[in-house]
Amino acid sequence: MARPGDRSVVLHWDARPAPAQYFVFREVAPAGAAVRLTAKPLVEPRFADFRVTNGVTYRYRVGVVPDPSGAEASDPLPQATTLAQEPSVAATPRPFANANDAEFLELLQATAFDYFWCEANSTNGLVKDRSTPDSFCSIAATGFGLTALGIGIDHGWITREQGRQRTLTTLRTFWKAQQSEAAAGAIGYRGWFYHFLDMRTAVRFKQVELSSIDTAWFLAGALYAREYFDGDEADERRIRELADALVNRVDWRWMANGGDTLAMGWHPESGFIASRWVGYNEAMFLYILALGARRGALGPEAWEAWTRGYHWQTHYGQSYVVFAPLFGHQYSHCWIDFRGLADAFLRGQGLDYFENSRRATLANRAYCIANPKSWRGYGPECWGLTACDGPGFAPYQGYMARGAPPPENDDGTLAPTAAGGSLPFAPAECLAALRHLYGAHREQLWTPYGFRDAFNLTADWWDPDVLGIDQGPILLMAENYRTGRVWQRMMRNEIIRRGLERAGFKPVR
Repeated sequence: MARPGDRSVVLHWDARPAPAQYFVFREVAPAGAAVRLTAKPLVEPRFADFRVTNGVTYRYRVGVVPDPSGAEASDPLPQATTLAQEPSVAATPRPFANANDAEFLELLQATAFDYFWCEANSTNGLVKDRSTPDSFCSIAATGFGLTALGIGIDHGWITREQGRQRTLTTLRTFWKAQQSEAAAGAIGYRGWFYHFLDMRTAVRFKQVELSSIDTAWFLAGALYAREYFDGDEADERRIRELADALVNRVDWRWMANGGDTLAMGWHPESGFIASRWVGYNEAMFLYILALGARRGALGPEAWEAWTRGYHWQTHYGQSYVVFAPLFGHQYSHCWIDFRGLADAFLRGQGLDYFENSRRATLANRAYCIANPKSWRGYGPECWGLTACDGPGFAPYQGYMARGAPPPENDDGTLAPTAAGGSLPFAPAECLAALRHLYGAHREQLWTPYGFRDAFNLTADWWDPDVLGIDQGPILLMAENYRTGRVWQRMMRNEIIRRGLERAGFKPVR
């Protein structure tokens, strides 16, 4: 499969059993000589070609080295006669239309979708945390992936049957895998799930926590699948049954651990994490689920306790409830349409959470334009502070929640998902940033799965990895900006509607 863009072509192909490796060849159609593009064999079945000219049609083939460590390693390049028999795909890169951004956004979404389709274990539905061969599963990325399947069907990237079967496989895995307080061998406990899972066995990865917030993101994907697959077919009915069963099984009051608010997690070795979800951040969705649940729901006092931690501040001319990293202003909005609705706190300020996130996005951009620490590259089209990887060598941090304002861990590292996840809030500013990153830094930042996680121009560092929790907000928020379909379907869900009502959400005007 090829996805051409402006001066780029990205390729995916079906993997052969390990330890197969691959060489990529390109011809100028219809009958040019084959040129090898990869100096060394690839171990992953994907490739990005930037040495292309717009308007020229290219044909690509992949040569396979079945056993790089064996006898064939001495002569690993396929012969021309063998290569000519390999399947090929043609692609013609073209500039994006300047009059509108539809072509760019379609490619941005398609490549992000490819992450969730290709980086999942098709036998159990688990999605990798990041694009490395040895990555564990992130249950949050899996939740984004469940939502991605519906978007992929709508855009024609997969069939409804393909999406239905992958969804059913995923939900069955999470429903049937063992729930236990044992330290090993379980997927979760009391309806909650461990933050990271083994990609093959679907059980706890090492000693990670039972994560309340990451469980919420998985359940968001399950509930979206419930609303998306609304047909009478047996498999679609089963998807709805499993989604309901997964949400109904969660023991919300147990995670509250005797308090009004929810704990951030639990370890079988040591019990509940002391930190709780209080104050504005990404956990709005978690509380709306907990308040709207059919069984054992938390009371409205939980939302009141949560909002007591809010901080209303003014930065760069924007007054809003602050949380420095942008992901906190984005994740809940991926599924819930907060436009025109507000709880008691924000009604008192005369705005809704959508407007709050718009102001936070503009303030984040304004901070980067001001650039108080004089990092290289910051400006009107190069901004975006959120949680992401970092260079990890002095004086720069590794993975960290970066944000502003107020400034938090700003070390010159920016993340494309910061602008991508805010597309509906400030489309002109976000699109300008994303188009700039693609246009100016395409060869360093663009991959077969879209943008890399992060970069730092001062350190001349480009993250080698793509992360599922980056591509999810980019894909979902681009869809909400373009069509609103994720919001439309999710707002039909009775749990979401009831949760908003019990949290005191009413029309803001």
